[in-house]
Amino acid sequence: MAEFTLELNDDQKQVKEWLHGFAADVIRPAAAEWDEREETPWPVIQEAAKVGIYSLDFYAQQFFDPTGLGIPMAMEELFWGDAGIALSIVGTGLAAVGVLANGTEEQIGTWIPQMYGDADDVKVAAFCSSEPDAGSDVASMRTRAVYDEAKDEWVLNGTKTWATNGGIANVHVVVAVVDPDIGSKGHASFIVPPSTPGLSQGQKFKKHGIRASHTAEVVLEDVRVPGHCLLGGKEKLDERLARARERAKAGGERVKNAAMATFEASRPAVGAMAVGTARAAYEVALDYAKTRSQFGRPIIDNQGIAFQLADMRTRIDAARLLVWRASWMATTGKPFTSAEGSMSKLYASETARDVTAQAIQILGGNGFTREYPVERMHRDAAIYTIFEGTSEIQRLVIARTLSGMPIR
Repeated sequence: MAEFTLELNDDQKQVKEWLHGFAADVIRPAAAEWDEREETPWPVIQEAAKVGIYSLDFYAQQFFDPTGLGIPMAMEELFWGDAGIALSIVGTGLAAVGVLANGTEEQIGTWIPQMYGDADDVKVAAFCSSEPDAGSDVASMRTRAVYDEAKDEWVLNGTKTWATNGGIANVHVVVAVVDPDIGSKGHASFIVPPSTPGLSQGQKFKKHGIRASHTAEVVLEDVRVPGHCLLGGKEKLDERLARARERAKAGGERVKNAAMATFEASRPAVGAMAVGTARAAYEVALDYAKTRSQFGRPIIDNQGIAFQLADMRTRIDAARLLVWRASWMATTGKPFTSAEGSMSKLYASETARDVTAQAIQILGGNGFTREYPVERMHRDAAIYTIFEGTSEIQRLVIARTLSGMPIR
């Protein structure tokens, strides 16, 4: 039996150092500029593609790391560099996970490469699930997909919102209702290929944080996609819907739907993003406290500052361990009997929010200006308690899992 260890192996250490170097040398110097511009940092994405970070091969290698730590390690280092730019680099991964979680081998091989393009012509992809009236409440989704049997096509109509890369993506993965009578169990995911008529970008959002990442509405007006663009295929969908209808008649077991399958697979990764942002802010605050003098001595000599830094570091390490545990469990097939994935995302996201706020406090007036990065990090950290399940939803998931009761 292998000896238990939390130490990264040599290959993981090399990847970590490589990613850290890219984050330090390429992402960080560009962070303030692209935050101000509020535009997709295409040059940085292209640089990531040139060195192999923005590629299917890189994410596949990390995804299939047998320890489960490849993805969270990569997310932490990239988001240590800057959350907005890093999200532009990894945002395509959410759509890719949607295909991996629900697609056939042929669909995976066909569509995921088109999501990334290549170093000379980089592409991005978008995962479209949230709607104006259906964020956490996926059962309220209104986007419909109707099957046209005569043409073997699905017709999609509706509006998606909060879509990373929405409207500018080469490939969109869209979650839609195919059977409204069985709630969230009647959802399915569809590939919308490049240049499909009827898909357009709606409002582009001007955001509080992660401003280098493109977030927009996606409008679907009689969008027709071929039958083979239904992830998993129609036969599998019909079987799943039939089971869901039978369970609904019998009083019902919960059935995992397409959107939730994607979120479950990605929540520990979001936790790792939060850890990276928190760690970055902590390091800025630590360095500042060592060099900033007041009353004739560095401010870190004061217990009020030193104890804050001790608490910040403790929370960051605890958050990382929760993320690593959830990632290891997912990779090794251990069931989340206590909602460990949601625990990791909840704790890490709230740690990032609190640690970045403490960093501003330690820097004082300087922390409140854009001359120092902690102000941007705090704005960026606000998203972690909101997207891919708010903190309130994470607590609801955890409570329901622990109690077995339909807590409302």
